[in-house]
Amino acid sequence: MMSHTSPDLMTVLGDLSAKVDARLNQLLPPTTNAPAELHEAMRYSALAPGKRLRPALVLLASQAVQGNEQAALDAGCALEMIHAFSLIHDDLPALDNDDLRRGVPTCHIKFGEAVALLAGDALFALAFEVLAELPLPAAQVVEILKVTAKCVGSQGLVGGETIDILSEGKPVSKETLDQIHIRKTAALIAAACEIGALTTTPPDGGVGERQRTGGAVVISDQPNSSRATLRTYGESIGLAFQIADDVLNETATAEQLGKAVGSDRERGKATYPALYGLEESKAKALELAAQAAELVQTFPNAETLQAVAQYSVLRLN
Repeated sequence: MMSHTSPDLMTVLGDLSAKVDARLNQLLPPTTNAPAELHEAMRYSALAPGKRLRPALVLLASQAVQGNEQAALDAGCALEMIHAFSLIHDDLPALDNDDLRRGVPTCHIKFGEAVALLAGDALFALAFEVLAELPLPAAQVVEILKVTAKCVGSQGLVGGETIDILSEGKPVSKETLDQIHIRKTAALIAAACEIGALTTTPPDGGVGERQRTGGAVVISDQPNSSRATLRTYGESIGLAFQIADDVLNETATAEQLGKAVGSDRERGKATYPALYGLEESKAKALELAAQAAELVQTFPNAETLQAVAQYSVLRLN
């Protein structure tokens, strides 16, 4: 079993979070621009206090391959906007109908359903605008856009949310449960790590060789590349994080979680505790975190990446 997370990791994550918040503040439209209420709702959700795990992972994966820090920061901010968009929509009455998020009223409670829905849409659009302007060669920008779009669409976050909603109150198989968690949570976290790996300039064998096909530059993704390794690391962390979240929905207080507890059970959600029980769920999360830590032991910032893997399940201890 892994040891407790060192204070050094919390310092690293705090520093990264501060950079992300400062850049998000610059990238998000000011409330002085019309429509002011839309921009206020966007900022309310995207700048709400949070762990900033996804942008932190973009930055740390970029450091692992000596990537472009500015590109990683902006890409991380874009993924945080997408995460905020997904939370706004998840909280709506048509989906999870939550009144609290991170200890404060959800976007639709504060601004109304219509503005909240549109704020999510606007954050999603702004994320792709930011990604399209990354200071990287065009081939890498296109690859990052493709990775992002895929992790959000029907094979990723939105698909996972759909399966989740349609499975409420029904018995689900292990395969269905895995599909929900892998798509709904792990896909975006895996994409964060993969995108960080794509910020190195120029890409080398560690990220995927640049090949020319008919004059076009193609960035391949070999199974043993750093890009593939970091993506798998992110998938493991993402799944561990979601299982931990499922467990905490059953065991934590509303104050600890910053949102309603026991809500998954009340809605008949497909969760690991519902299918496997609390103890087996905890064991699975810890196993995934250990697997993630083992994957990144050869990277220059291995200790930090391994500590993040541990952090994903720290709340279970």
